[in-house]
Amino acid sequence: VGDNFSWRYAFWGEAFCMLPFAVLAFAMNPLQLKGFAPVESRKFLEPNETTSPLIEGSDDSNIKSCVIVSSDKASRSSPASKSLNQLSRFSKDMKELLRDKVYVVNILGYVSYNFVIGAYSYWGPKAGYSIYRMSNPDLLFGGITIVCGILGTLAGGLILDSVNATINNAFKLLSGATILGAIFCFSAFCVRSLYFFVVLFSMGELLVFATQAPVNYVSLRCVKPSLRPLSMAVSTVSIHIFGDVPSSPLAGILQDHVNNWRVTTLVVTSVLFFASGIWFIGIFISNSDKFNEDGKEEVSTVDRATKKPLFEENTIEGAQDSGEA
Repeated sequence: VGDNFSWRYAFWGEAFCMLPFAVLAFAMNPLQLKGFAPVESRKFLEPNETTSPLIEGSDDSNIKSCVIVSSDKASRSSPASKSLNQLSRFSKDMKELLRDKVYVVNILGYVSYNFVIGAYSYWGPKAGYSIYRMSNPDLLFGGITIVCGILGTLAGGLILDSVNATINNAFKLLSGATILGAIFCFSAFCVRSLYFFVVLFSMGELLVFATQAPVNYVSLRCVKPSLRPLSMAVSTVSIHIFGDVPSSPLAGILQDHVNNWRVTTLVVTSVLFFASGIWFIGIFISNSDKFNEDGKEEVSTVDRATKKPLFEENTIEGAQDSGEA
C-alpha cells in the first residue's frame, strides 16, 4: 500500500479496521474477571457518607452507646489517600508477581525471543537485500511473517491442547519449538541460495511463532486469577522495553562494527538459543496451576460485598434498642 499509493492510506486503512473494536470497548458491559468481585457488588463496600436516621433521631446519651464512624472518613476517601492505597496494593502485587520463579523465567525467555523478532522486523528486509539481492525484500519478509505468524500461532495452541495443556508441557513446547526454529533460521542465513533461504527461514518462523500460545498460557496459569491482568501487563511492557526496543539499535551498532549483514543476522539469531535455554530451565522448576487458587476467596468477597457489613447492622440495632428504651 505504501509503495503503490501513500503511507497515509495504509494508516487510514488500519484505523478503519480497528474502529469497530474501539466502539465495542466503549459500548460493551464490563467483563466479569475471575478472581474479582462483580462490579455492581462493590458499591456495598464503599463507605456510606450519610448518617442513619435512627442515629440522627437519638439523643446524645444514646448516640454515645453506638459505634459511629469517625469524621476522618472524608480524608481516607480523598484522592491522595486513594492514590496511596492503589500504589500500596500495586507494590504488593508486583512483589508477589516477581517472587514467582516460573513467571520470571517465562518472561526472561519471552524477552530474549522478542529481542530477535524485533531485530528481524526492523533490519530483516535490509539484511535480505544485502545478502541475497532480493528484488522486493519488504514484501518477502512481510509475507513470510504474516503467513508463518498466523499458522505458527494456531499450531502452537493446537499442539499444547493435544499434549495435555500443563505448565510443564508448555515449557517443553517453548524450549523445543524455539531451538528448532533457531536452527532453521540460523541455517537460512548460512546458505547462499535465495530459494533455500526462503524455505529454511519460513520453517524457522513457523516454529518460532508456535511459542505464542504456550508463553501466554504460562503467564496466565502460573499466577492466581486476581493477578492475571497485572501478569499480562508486565509481560507486554517487559518484552518491548527489554526486547524489541533495544534490539534494533544494538543490531545496528553491531553491523557498523562488522560491516557484514550475514554475521550480524547470525549473531542476532543466536539469541534464540539463549531463549530456548531459559525456557528449558522452566521445565525443572516446581510449579502448580493456579487457575482456581483464589476461587474460594472470590466467593467470600462477593458474599461480603452483597451484604451489609455486620458492623453497620450492629450499629443500627443498637440505635433501635436505645430508641425503644
